[in-house]
Amino acid sequence: MRRAVRLITSTFAIGTILVCHTASPARAQSYPTKPISLIIPFAVGGSNDTLARIITERMRVTLGQPFVIENITGAGGTIAVGKVARAGPDGYTLSLGSVSSHVINGGIYPLDYDLAKAFAPVALLSSSPLVIVAKTAHGDKNLARFIDWLKANPDKAWQGTAGVGNITHIAGIRFQQQTGTRFGFTPYRGSAPASQDLIAGRIDFMIDPAATAVPPILAGTIMALAVAGPKRLPSLPDLPTVDEAGLPGFHITIWNAIWAPAGTPRPVIDKLNKAIVAALAESAVQKRLSELGQNVPPAAEQTPESLGRLHAQEIERWWPIAKAAGIKLE
Repeated sequence: MRRAVRLITSTFAIGTILVCHTASPARAQSYPTKPISLIIPFAVGGSNDTLARIITERMRVTLGQPFVIENITGAGGTIAVGKVARAGPDGYTLSLGSVSSHVINGGIYPLDYDLAKAFAPVALLSSSPLVIVAKTAHGDKNLARFIDWLKANPDKAWQGTAGVGNITHIAGIRFQQQTGTRFGFTPYRGSAPASQDLIAGRIDFMIDPAATAVPPILAGTIMALAVAGPKRLPSLPDLPTVDEAGLPGFHITIWNAIWAPAGTPRPVIDKLNKAIVAALAESAVQKRLSELGQNVPPAAEQTPESLGRLHAQEIERWWPIAKAAGIKLE
């Protein structure tokens, strides 16, 4: 009798182990069964927010579940990114961010999570050069004349940034170094509110992502000076590059991607990646992104592995620069 009891108990234990080991794959196969939260580290209307709404509208169709977009601002995006870093690795809380929020912040802020290890890469969404823009009150200045004006008026101009330590801030520091100019920085909780103040004339200029800069440029509410990249934008074919405008080599690209918390099951990552790849393949999405100055990455760069490599390379590139800038947090 005792032997029989032991055999029954052992069989039950083995069955329990098998159930436990098969539960996670089963859940992954049925994923998603409820809405997915996508956390954006900047304000509504900025480049990250605009991109998120374009992409998730198509992902919703593929996955059969809606996306709830949460814009959480503050501390350069570290609050929003930290929320995802601490979320359960089940695929229902994702992070959309950029080189600023998922790379540079690690060289500036004392974080309670490791940007290099806290996330599972899902897919690179887009990339675009920054664009140098100024308020319309600066008249018909081109980039060279604007730089001359900055030199003639040291410490009188203000550059709006999407936050302390943001790539738009780092770009301004590099701009000062390359042009020998001096001006102040006004940080905002994202590019959108900074752009609004530029339109209103409260700040002098920005070095802004194309997704935020292009619409007001086309509307004539701000003045475009140059593309901070080697090629002109299809949406602004008459806007010269910095090389053409007299500031050679001032090339800064911002990219956007989606991550999940580390430990998210690979089948879930694959489903999310497949939905993103399908969205990026649609001509309507490509047209909309092109209008915003965004470049869709080649298919080979849309994999989780490719994003993981890019993320590691950018951390190696930008952390030393961010730390050397000596940015003081307030």
